[in-house]
Amino acid sequence: MKPEEVKNIDFWSELVVNTSRSSGAGGQNVNKVETKVELRFSISESKFLNEEEKVVCRLKLKNHINLEDEIIVTSQESRSQLKNKELAYKKFLGLLEKAFQKNKPRKPTKPSQEKILERLKAKKIAGEKKQNRGKVDF
Repeated sequence: MKPEEVKNIDFWSELVVNTSRSSGAGGQNVNKVETKVELRFSISESKFLNEEEKVVCRLKLKNHINLEDEIIVTSQESRSQLKNKELAYKKFLGLLEKAFQKNKPRKPTKPSQEKILERLKAKKIAGEKKQNRGKVDF
């Protein structure tokens, strides 16, 4: 799957949405309304991802996956549950896009002549410093 294709799929049918009381600003509203949103997406039970894509998700998003093989995304930035739901969904899509992005191959570069000379000069100074630590003859 390409990163651009992630936005075309409607994952809502496979997401489990939990709400809870949010922390932070909001006054008395914080104690009454469940505005924090938690989205759970089970990788192993997904019908939208094939086995190869599931493996890629598990490798690239291993820090976001719990023991039940779920990606968990939370949002509590807004005072509105609807906005938090949208923000969490955007975060979720961003994670999937990041997982399916191909890494660019690194092109090895040679250090410049100036950097080489600077390194050798630093080594020379360090060597002289150690040389001067010896016993002093009077």
